[in-house]
Amino acid sequence: MTSSSFWRRFVFALVVMASGASVAAHDLWIEPTAFFPEPGKIVGVRLRVGQDLLGDPLPRDPDLINQFVVVDPSGRRPIVGRDGADPAGLLRVTSPALLVVGYRSNPSPIVLAADKFNAYLRDEGLDAVAAARSRDHRTNADAREIFARCAKSLILSGPPSERQGDQTLGFTLELVAEKNPYLLHTGDDLGVRLTYENQPLAGALVIALNRSNPAAKLTARSDRNGRVSFRLPAEGFWLIKAVHMIPAPSGSNADWESFWASLTFELRNPTAGTATK
Repeated sequence: MTSSSFWRRFVFALVVMASGASVAAHDLWIEPTAFFPEPGKIVGVRLRVGQDLLGDPLPRDPDLINQFVVVDPSGRRPIVGRDGADPAGLLRVTSPALLVVGYRSNPSPIVLAADKFNAYLRDEGLDAVAAARSRDHRTNADAREIFARCAKSLILSGPPSERQGDQTLGFTLELVAEKNPYLLHTGDDLGVRLTYENQPLAGALVIALNRSNPAAKLTARSDRNGRVSFRLPAEGFWLIKAVHMIPAPSGSNADWESFWASLTFELRNPTAGTATK
């Protein structure tokens, strides 16, 4: 990572802080132009940064991209796009399948005032970090942080199948759906696993929200296997998210390092008889 690209990301973080969205909850998620495209269609992969599923576009920035990929039955391939464009990427659907789209960012630095950082810790359930700051008598101190985003989205082309499923992309922090959400009806349970460096992450707050009523958040702490389960009460656009924070590595000029994971899909009650085995 060059010094110039690092500072470009620092400037980006300052712009985000000034954009009017709450710094306490800056989610990044993938919002495709279509969750149910026909084979042969091109889907725009939009990146959004915001809160409660109200977000601003994040145009394609090669300095931010660590990985931007899609996995389908033909394998794993990069998502192409034009620098500065929104959607940030474009993919062609080659065949009926469940497509797993993933975006992993490079780390970016940010400095947060104490009140905003403490609110962020409360909102994201980062109790251990808040306790550490209290022990060190730094609750009222500003915080220097480096953060990276690990976003995924599930897109369905053709009828849903029990053979289809989410796949692990190897992101630092990652949410993995335990079943194909496109086989679910409203009121069904969806199990999700949270991993950190490919190992189950226990005790993390995982939050699920629906665009029709984002204030009605579903929350659960991951168990020792990194697992949570949500009963999804409504159709529509769903975002599942989690944040993990650790002490920043030596020499990073930061106090804390955070990783943000998100998973998006659209719940639409499957038509009787369309699911296949």
